[in-house]
Amino acid sequence: MAVDMKRREFISIVGGATMWPLAVRAQPSEKMRRVGVLPTGYRQTDPEGQARIAAFRDTLGRLGWTDGRNVRVDVRWPGDESDRIRIAAVVDSAPDAILISGNAAMAILQELNKTTSTVFVQVSDPVGGGFVKSLSRPDGNLTGFQNFEPSMGGKWLGLLKEVAPTVMRAAVLVFSDTPVHLEFLRAAEAVAPSLGVQVSAISVRDSHEVERDILRFADSPNGGLVVLPHPANINNRALLVELTARLGVPAIYPFNYFATSGGLISYGFDQIEQWRGAAGYVDRILRGTKPADLPVQAPTKYELVVNLKAARALGLTISPSLLATAVQVIE
Repeated sequence: MAVDMKRREFISIVGGATMWPLAVRAQPSEKMRRVGVLPTGYRQTDPEGQARIAAFRDTLGRLGWTDGRNVRVDVRWPGDESDRIRIAAVVDSAPDAILISGNAAMAILQELNKTTSTVFVQVSDPVGGGFVKSLSRPDGNLTGFQNFEPSMGGKWLGLLKEVAPTVMRAAVLVFSDTPVHLEFLRAAEAVAPSLGVQVSAISVRDSHEVERDILRFADSPNGGLVVLPHPANINNRALLVELTARLGVPAIYPFNYFATSGGLISYGFDQIEQWRGAAGYVDRILRGTKPADLPVQAPTKYELVVNLKAARALGLTISPSLLATAVQVIE
């Protein structure tokens, strides 16, 4: 995968310097502070969403912030209301800081508010998306934790081909509200000739179109699917896993919970740690640090998860060399 290693090393070094052991932190003042949290893609009943909020709250507590005593954490879960209404409600409540996830939600927030200190997680290519000026010097009121670089599109396609060598056609699920998806697609297209794969996009405006479009794509043989990070895909992961299994379409996913819930393979990073890191940044902001002084941090370690049960159902044999690189193999 083509990545800027020097930049990653710089972010890791500078980012690490912004955090310190939790035990040595002084207790914050008793003034009640307010934090609005927008976990886009995770409904309140989703265990994955609850795990991320729990990690955030736990880390805040270790840093001296007790919900109801000196901080009030207002979590606005996705529901029947639109993301714009949900985000606007948090902005209108005038919190001291906002924690938000997802590119599409970030774009809405940036349109509605450019002053409230904000920490983001699960946002891909924040520089290319226009959210920050640079990773090392974000500028403005935003900083946080990067999801994936655009070049990851090529890595996902390469892993899909390695797992399923018969794949000759690959569809990339591209959502129109997330411009970085086009960059993932271009990266996949760039490596496709060397893999002997023809890449196309399944352009999706909303989650209701996904099933119809995948069914149409599966009408022809030797197809595979690259599922990109997006709140709709997170929320509909059970449908995606069931549908690809039923249609016999090998698929690669960006987060481990797709593979642990039955998907073929995932390649991503530890999101829980990013939510813990976000709590550290919110702590710094509540104590007076400006977001512009906190560098955006990028993942330094990616993890492969392979579901052998799903592979067997698809008639695939995973090579021992690939299995050796997996952090988790599901039998």
